[in-house]
Parts: sequence; structure tokens; C-alpha cells
Amino acid sequence: MANLADEYGTDVEIYVKALTTTIHADTPAGAPAQLHDLLEQLGLERHELATGGLSYIWHTVPEHLGADEQKHLATRAIPALLLAGYEVNCTPDVFDEAAYRQAVHDIRAQPARPSAQQPVPASSSSRPAPARRTP
Repeated sequence: MANLADEYGTDVEIYVKALTTTIHADTPAGAPAQLHDLLEQLGLERHELATGGLSYIWHTVPEHLGADEQKHLATRAIPALLLAGYEVNCTPDVFDEAAYRQAVHDIRAQPARPSAQQPVPASSSSRPAPARRTP
């Protein structure tokens, strides 16, 4: 069974499967459960096929969506995957520039998570430092 993520060495390959209109998101063999979970959270449907002790997992965009909605969903997943540290490749026939820009905007507009904030360094003095003056 061909897997483009294994073939190209990426974490996720997003493309239209040959001879179909189905948008696939391939992940490499042995991809972490967190990646599969994230793809599902982003709206892709998980599929699994077990053969001879091996398990193949891939995701597809829901087919009940219209063609443009499918492309938007696949493209909007990319910034979240990149932010999570995954290497993603998406073919030009799927990628939608406006959907990508909107997804990036939406991520930037979200309030910062407390765990992502850096702690304030402790001061070595109990007195506050004097304010800097600029001419």
C-alpha cells in the first residue's frame, strides 16, 4: 500500500488521490497517536486497514462536503499542523491561499494559552528597579 508521507519523508502529505476526487492526508507508518488525533480534531476522518500484522492509517476530508469546502478544510488544517511541529506538504490542486491566510489569522487571534506563556523572572532585589528615562 503506497504512503506518500513515507515516500517523501514528511509528517503529512495532503493530496487528491489518483482517479478519485477524495482528498487524502497520509501520515508515515508509525506516526504518533497525537498526530492522528490532531487530524481528527481538525475535521479529517480517520481510516485504518490492518493486513498481516501491519496497520495502515490515513485520513480523508469528509466526502459529504462540496469540493471547495473540502479544499478549505484541508488547507485550514495546515497552520495548526505546522504550529504543532509537523512537516506538511500539500499539492497545489488542494491548497487554497485564502483559506490558509484565514486559518493563520484565526490562530493568531486566539488568546495565548497559560502553558505557552513564559514565567516572569524573579527579581534579586525586593525594591523595584528604577524606570529608564529616555531623552
